[in-house]
Amino acid sequence: MDVVFLSRLQFAVATIFHFFFVPLTLGLSVLTAIFETMYVKTGDEDYKRAAKFWGKLFLINFALGIVTGITLEFQFGTNWAQYSKYVGDVFGSLLAIEATVAFFLESTFIGVWIFTWDKISKKLHAICIWLVAIASNISALWILLANGWMQHPVGYVIRNGRAELASFWDVVTNSFGWMIFIHTLSGAYILAGIFVLGISAYHLLKKNEVTFFKKCFKVAAVWLIIFSLFEGINGHFHAQEVMKYQPTKGAALEAVWETGDHVPLYLFVIPDSKNEKNSVEIGKIPSLTSILAGHSPSTVVKGLKDFPRDERPPVGITMWSFRLMAGLGILFILLGIIAVLKKENIENYPGLLKIFLYAIPLPYIANELGWIVAEVGRQPWIVYGLMKTKDAVSHLVTSQVIISLLAFIIIYSLLGAVDFYLLVKYAKKGPESLK
Repeated sequence: MDVVFLSRLQFAVATIFHFFFVPLTLGLSVLTAIFETMYVKTGDEDYKRAAKFWGKLFLINFALGIVTGITLEFQFGTNWAQYSKYVGDVFGSLLAIEATVAFFLESTFIGVWIFTWDKISKKLHAICIWLVAIASNISALWILLANGWMQHPVGYVIRNGRAELASFWDVVTNSFGWMIFIHTLSGAYILAGIFVLGISAYHLLKKNEVTFFKKCFKVAAVWLIIFSLFEGINGHFHAQEVMKYQPTKGAALEAVWETGDHVPLYLFVIPDSKNEKNSVEIGKIPSLTSILAGHSPSTVVKGLKDFPRDERPPVGITMWSFRLMAGLGILFILLGIIAVLKKENIENYPGLLKIFLYAIPLPYIANELGWIVAEVGRQPWIVYGLMKTKDAVSHLVTSQVIISLLAFIIIYSLLGAVDFYLLVKYAKKGPESLK
């Protein structure tokens, strides 16, 4: 194991762990704001209790997510100094805006929201949580635009031996970055929806606060069907962007080796990268890959053989992560349909309630698979077509990275245990009683 591999592993550990917190923060902030808005509109105290209950879970998740996000950014200096030196003029500007604008706005109004219940008007208090939700999502936008630039670099010039910012407008309007943002946000909203459905199902199974949790279930059911369907649509267009701007990743998604049109899609594939073929291909659907890539059977899809071996991503990991993510996406649509159809008397279907409860981990898995597709599928590039990962690492020795990697694993494991314990404790406890 060399420094490059260990640094990649450390960043992967940090990213995967951080992304356990981010989606729930993004989605639950908006759902909490929706519940409080419903309280303002209707005067129904149950919606006030809902805002407090789901808001408490949001705050637990948010607090621990901050810690992991900070250590993640530090690694650009500790482990990826050559990357920071080469593209920091572009990449750093986006992260600076995220920290100085979105994060501080979010953090400020979280404090206001927590400490001003019943001290300011209902409308003004609801505005506070909307500002938190908006700031959280804007924070994600700047970070994902930065990642989008790594996936499809635009708006730069090579000057003085480094990439320098030439057009900030091109960077912030990068279609690839916006596709990543929309896709990631939809995935986060799906996770939050299933999180609310699952916890509501737990209490409905126990006949605890039935009226309250039915109201929560109904809101989350509509939320889930909207964003699961939207995710399927925008996921299709995002995959087309990948085919266009990252053809090596695009070919790896469906394990396409030979360039051609009328490229079929196989339901089950085992890639053989060594021999540049698929050792197993089952369930052929004629021309479907070409149709998905360009809405026509005659769309030409470039195969992996058209690219040098050292510029191809790990095919098996990329393809199977994509397949599993897409399969879970279809499952979420089905869960959304069931939730909407049965929401009026869901308490009478204990079998369905158990399904929603046990489904809570699935969107977490789907979101992590999405990041594996995005980051592993980009390899061997850290900035696609501009800088390879092996050239971006800091000048470190192996022992230094091993020590920091082990420290990250230990600390993150403890933080994860704390988060899981607190979320389970307060989710089981239920909402505050009416006074």
